[in-house]
Amino acid sequence: MAITALHTAATGMQALSTKMDVIANNIANADTIGFKSARANFQDLLYQIRTQPGVQTSDDTASPLGTQIGLGVALSNTQVLFRQGSAMQTGAPLDAMIQGDGFFQIELPGGGTAYTRAGNFVRNPNGELVLGDSFGHRLKDAPTIPQDVPINQVGITADGRIVASRSDGTVEDLGQLELARFANPGGLLQLGGNLYQQSAASGPPIEGVAGAEGMGTILPGTLEQSTTEAVAELVELIKAQRVFQMNSQTIQAADESLRVVANLRR
Repeated sequence: MAITALHTAATGMQALSTKMDVIANNIANADTIGFKSARANFQDLLYQIRTQPGVQTSDDTASPLGTQIGLGVALSNTQVLFRQGSAMQTGAPLDAMIQGDGFFQIELPGGGTAYTRAGNFVRNPNGELVLGDSFGHRLKDAPTIPQDVPINQVGITADGRIVASRSDGTVEDLGQLELARFANPGGLLQLGGNLYQQSAASGPPIEGVAGAEGMGTILPGTLEQSTTEAVAELVELIKAQRVFQMNSQTIQAADESLRVVANLRR
């Protein structure tokens, strides 16, 4: 009866509402450094099998088709799309972008490691490299940059070495950054603040030097822009809105059908 259509259309409206939430977050982060856009994936629900396909209808014949009524749709997951973002030249000596696979490793307060694609680093008052966000998380295993070295004389090389140019023309190697990559980066837990955390789905981190062991290289003085494509997201938003409206019209049609049935006794 039409009551099945009511419930089916309601699942569609609920799933599409979640899709619009995901799209809204993508659009809101169109200017977030290192942001990776996501998409909502759906799956159909169980089916009512009213007639099995292939049922024997006589000694010589069988039904080629069955009667199977779907019960709607559900959100299966949200998938972060780890595409390469476009490069934005900044010229800032501590800005860095990973060209290829890998994440910068960030120390979390109280212990633990988080991972990020954002490479907007700054030097804090203690000479440590920290992420230039509202929290100032410290870059893992980053060397301390001496206070007597002007910031415009510090740089990060393509293989992740942090070097300082001295006034006498010598170049001092201050330390080496290591990147991390994952077998399934889509399984990382999103913490906010451009940070990800290891999960059972992502697998353990594989650490290595930039440019080796499958790691990407580092582009100094460059930042990776958000992978949100505003036009594509707006198209998806309009599509989701239209399908949402069609599901609401299905509910209205089913409700009208039930009203007709209810009025038959009069």
